[in-house]
Amino acid sequence: HSNIYPRTTVAKNLNIQTRRFHRWVGFCFAIPMLIVVVTGLLLQVKKEFAWIQPPTERGVSIENRSPLSLDKLLKIVREVPEAQVAQWSDIDRFDIRPSKGVAKVRCTNRWEVQIDLSTGELLASNYRRSDLIESLHDGSFFTDWCKLGVFLPNGFVLLGLLLSGIWLWYLPIKSRRNKRRRLAQRPDGR
Repeated sequence: HSNIYPRTTVAKNLNIQTRRFHRWVGFCFAIPMLIVVVTGLLLQVKKEFAWIQPPTERGVSIENRSPLSLDKLLKIVREVPEAQVAQWSDIDRFDIRPSKGVAKVRCTNRWEVQIDLSTGELLASNYRRSDLIESLHDGSFFTDWCKLGVFLPNGFVLLGLLLSGIWLWYLPIKSRRNKRRRLAQRPDGR
C-alpha cells in the first residue's frame, strides 16, 4: 500500500494543477481566442459570402488579344470614387487572372475593383472584408507586437487548453478502469 499513496497524491496534484491551468488560462486568453475562432470561421466561408470577399467575375478571354496595360488599369480604377485611387501608392496589389479575363485591383482602403482585361469594362467594385478579417485573425491588425506577443502565445495556450481538456476528459475513464481493476483483484469482489 505504501507505493499506491505517492502515485495517488501525484495524480491528484496533477489533476488539481491541470484544472487550475485550464480554468485560469482559458479565462485570461478568452478574448484573443474568441477573435481567432470567430475570424477563422468567417475565413472558412469567405468565398461563400460576397459580403466577406467579392466573387471573381469573368471577363472576355484574352487568348487572341493583348491585355490592357497597367497604366490603363490605373486610369480605370481612378474613375471609381469608392476606390480612392489617385496614384500608384493607393494600390495594394493586382491580381491578374488571364484564364478568367479579369484583373482584380486591391486598393489600400480595402476596396476591390474588377476590370475586364480585354475591353476595360468595369465588372465589379466592392469592399473586400476578407483581408481585414485575416489581419484580425492573425493579430497583425493591432500591431506586430500584438501579433507576436499575444496571438502567437494564444496559439500555444489554445494547444495547452486542448491537451489539458483531453487529460481532464480522460481522467474519469482512467479512474473507472483502475477501480474495476482493483475490485477484480480483491478476493471478495467488493
